[in-house]
Amino acid sequence: MNETTTDVAAKIEALEKSLAMANTLNSEIFYWWCTALMVAIHAGFLAYEMGASRSKNALASGIKNILAFAFIVPTFYYVGWWIYLAFPTGLTISEAASAGLPWSANMGPNVSDHASGVFYAAFTLFAATTASIMSGSAIERIRISGFTILAVILGSVVWNLGAAWGWHPQGWLTTKFGLHDTAAAGCVHTVAGFFTLGVLINLGPRIGRYNADGSINEITGHSMPMSLIGLMLIVMGFFGFLGGCIIYTADGWTTIYNTPTNLSAFAFNTLLGVAGGMIGTYLVTRDPFWMMSGALVGVIASGSGLDVYYPGLTFINSFLAGCVIPKVNDIIIRKFKIDDAVGAVAVHGFTGIWGLVSMGVLAAGYPNIEGPAVSLMGQVASAIVFVLLGFIPGYVFSFALKMVGLLRASPDAELVGLDKTEVPALAYPESHIPAFAQPEPHVSPAE
Repeated sequence: MNETTTDVAAKIEALEKSLAMANTLNSEIFYWWCTALMVAIHAGFLAYEMGASRSKNALASGIKNILAFAFIVPTFYYVGWWIYLAFPTGLTISEAASAGLPWSANMGPNVSDHASGVFYAAFTLFAATTASIMSGSAIERIRISGFTILAVILGSVVWNLGAAWGWHPQGWLTTKFGLHDTAAAGCVHTVAGFFTLGVLINLGPRIGRYNADGSINEITGHSMPMSLIGLMLIVMGFFGFLGGCIIYTADGWTTIYNTPTNLSAFAFNTLLGVAGGMIGTYLVTRDPFWMMSGALVGVIASGSGLDVYYPGLTFINSFLAGCVIPKVNDIIIRKFKIDDAVGAVAVHGFTGIWGLVSMGVLAAGYPNIEGPAVSLMGQVASAIVFVLLGFIPGYVFSFALKMVGLLRASPDAELVGLDKTEVPALAYPESHIPAFAQPEPHVSPAE
């Protein structure tokens, strides 16, 4: 029996609908697993910060990260997603903001676009990452309550403004200055790094870090292996983070700016960035901790241009950043006497600036869909905005917490260990049992 023209048209229409739904579901699944991988970032921060702490502070350092994650999930739902959608053009609320209100149909279980929930989830994990960046620098003396308040302010308010302004196709930094920051070197790392700097200035150094003559005492963590494993987990989680920086469409992959890209570009440049940063930091420090921190340096240093750099260029750019950033950290700690326990201000804040500026140097003239082409001046201007957006709230809010006694633990608590006063629990309780109180091992006569 011959099919009529109507039957053929109906089948074609059904096939097109099926393909469209398949593309939609593929997109949803892609961001689902990107989000799952990003959880590894927080497992990594948990491990490396506990390892970088002395044993008396290990659990308090870890608990901070867990609480930041827990508090940012709901605050980003109620406030953060709305801020991102509301303010791309500055401080004027956009029409799209209503989709981010918690009572919006887009924020419920029956969303028809198959995208709102997974995009919210991915952005929430980005937000939690900003808080984890701050967390490591402040270990061993910040109060958990004060840290949690700062984490919510950074992750669910401040970072979202940076993302709306510079990590959005209509963000004013892109439409005005031509900002191109594909992997969020500016709006995540620069903002979080300089927010952290503002906090550290008010928090002050750990007891015993600096002597009266200005000389430095090294304070080493109790488990370098734990820190190295944690940093490697962050590298693994970065593949989810970077996957979440790509927009999946039926017509192909684009960046957050709607410029074309593909996973191959990200695969080449991510791996070569990781390797370049690790080799650079290892050569100048010979320090295992800095070698693994160099993996983060490498990705961030080339993050703004992961979609456009030639891979060989990425390696060189990330290698050079790996050689320079440990020296920047030395200046912060030794010259300015800012006790950054894990070097996060240098690794994230200053490397974020490197990533933004190098994009202006290496890819000037690259066209954006919205606004002017990439330029050095546009990237530098955007970097200044991100620095101020991070530093000013970080300083102001941490100063306010300092004034009401919520920022720093008491000297007695710091000396005895925050695990006893802030958690309270002990990470390694058996180490506190005197040797004479431990039961003797049983040995049979035959032995």
